[in-house]
Amino acid sequence: MRQIVLDTETTGLNPATGDRIVELACIELVDRKKTENLFHHYINPERGCDLGALKVHGLSPQFLDDKPKFAEVVDSFLEFVRGAELVIHNAPFDMGFLNSELKRLGMPPLNSICSGVCDTLPLARQKHPGKKNSLDALCVRYKVNNAHRDLHGALLDADLLTEVFLRMTTESTVS
Repeated sequence: MRQIVLDTETTGLNPATGDRIVELACIELVDRKKTENLFHHYINPERGCDLGALKVHGLSPQFLDDKPKFAEVVDSFLEFVRGAELVIHNAPFDMGFLNSELKRLGMPPLNSICSGVCDTLPLARQKHPGKKNSLDALCVRYKVNNAHRDLHGALLDADLLTEVFLRMTTESTVS
């Protein structure tokens, strides 16, 4: 079974108001084992970042200015995820942004290309009701070292989520 652990960073919180993706990262799992295959790009959003988003990821407009636009990486991204199940923490957020970018390019939604989506947030809420289930909280709960995470980053967060997901979905883990 092929799964892709995916995360994005964005210019803000709402693609419906014009917010865009600034970083996209995917890590491949085959039969629950991390492979060496990954997809990672910083993306020029063709607009500025909200101050709140900038404080979360630290990706300045100057840094992003010479990066490829989403349209320039979309084909390689879709080829990378084609047929795989996506693993995403708070999937509606990332899927909303990705589908907005695809729609902007006249392309079909992501779920028509992938075999499905596993959202780890409701999974965590089901396994740990009444507890915090942010990625940071899950790292603590599943003993995944995130001490090096000062700012959010799509590749860093996808890597952390990969470890959390594998531990959270193993029968022998303790809650």
